[in-house]
Amino acid sequence: MIVNCSSEPNNALDSSSRSVSETVNGSHNFTIRGYSLAKGMGPGKYISSDTFSIGGYEWAIYFYPDGKNPEDSSLYVSVFIALASEGTDVRALFELTLLDQSGKGKHKIHSHFDRALESGPYTLKYRGSMWGYKRFFRRSSLESSDFLKDDSLAMHCTVGVVRTRVEGPKSYILPTPPSDIGQSLKYLLDAEIGCDITFQALLQFIYSDELPDRHESIGSDSAIMMQQLLAAADRFGLERLKQLCEAKLCEEVSAETVATTLSLAEQHHSPQLKAICLKFAATNLGAVMLSEGFRDLEQKYPLLLSELLETVASVDDKLNVSSGKKRSGSSIFGLDLATADGGVANLMDPNGNGNGRRVRRRV
Repeated sequence: MIVNCSSEPNNALDSSSRSVSETVNGSHNFTIRGYSLAKGMGPGKYISSDTFSIGGYEWAIYFYPDGKNPEDSSLYVSVFIALASEGTDVRALFELTLLDQSGKGKHKIHSHFDRALESGPYTLKYRGSMWGYKRFFRRSSLESSDFLKDDSLAMHCTVGVVRTRVEGPKSYILPTPPSDIGQSLKYLLDAEIGCDITFQALLQFIYSDELPDRHESIGSDSAIMMQQLLAAADRFGLERLKQLCEAKLCEEVSAETVATTLSLAEQHHSPQLKAICLKFAATNLGAVMLSEGFRDLEQKYPLLLSELLETVASVDDKLNVSSGKKRSGSSIFGLDLATADGGVANLMDPNGNGNGRRVRRRV
C-alpha cells in the first residue's frame, strides 16, 4: 500500500512524502517423525519446531497431537504459529500447509494471505501470541490420509511481517571537486604504491575519471561497491574519487546500508557523509536497528552509537519545536535494543500467559 501526501504551496515551496506498507516474507519447513508416539500427551501439550527468523522477529510452530482444548476430547489436532521473541502489536500474514506425501499435490492449505484485503493482517499483541487453528484436522481422518506417511507429517509455514515506512524527497547533495586525474596518476607513479594490487573498479576510475556503471561493476550491489571503493580511494589518496563515492552513498542511503556507511565514514574521515548518515539513521531508527550493519556498529563503534542517540534527541527536539509542542522534562527515547542485538527470548506459555516484560534502554 502506498499513500502519497502533499502540502499546500507555501511561498512557492512544495513538499511531498509517501507512506509505504509492505511485507517481509519468509518460510519454514517442519517435519514431525514418530507421530504415533506423540499421541496421548494430553490436550494442551505440544511439539514445537525450532525458532526461525522472519522480518526481524523469531517465530515457532506448535503442533498439538491431542488438541489444544480439553473440550475437543482429542478429536482434532491443533496447529499454531507463535511469536517467539519480544514484540508488541506485530502485524503479519500467515499460511499453514499440511503436505500431501503421496505425490498427488493435494495439500491442505490455510492461508491468511488470501484474506488480507478483506480483514487485514493479524495482530500479535505480545511474545507468545499465536495464529492458527484449534481444529486443524480431525485426527481419525488425518491418520488414514496421505498426509501421514511412515508415521511422519510434513508442514510448510509462511510468515509475512508488515512493515511501514515514510519516504521523503532526497535532499542530500554534496559538491564534488574538479578532476585531478593527472595529479593522481603522477602520485601513484612516483610513489610506486600498489604495484602488486588488483584494483577492480579503482582501475576504471584511474583510466577514465568516471565511476563504473553499477551493472557492470564487480557483481555486488551499488551501495556495497561504493563503500569498498571509498575505502580504496582513502587508502591511495584519491580525494576526488573519495568525494564522488561519498556523494553516491548519500544518494543511495537506506535503512539497510546506512549503519555500515556510517561506520565507514567514521573510519575513513568523511565528516559530511557521517553527518548525513547520522541524520538519516535518527529519522529511520526503527528500521535501521534491524539491519546487520547496526549490530556491527554497536560492537565496534560504541562512541558512534552515542552520537546517533544525540542526533535522535536533536531531531526530536526540532520536530517538537516545528509542531509548536513543548517538550516535557520527562520525555524519553526508548530503543528496543533486545531486538537490535538479535537476542531471542525464551518462549512464553503457548496459551499466551507470559511473565516477561519488554526491556527498553532509556537515554
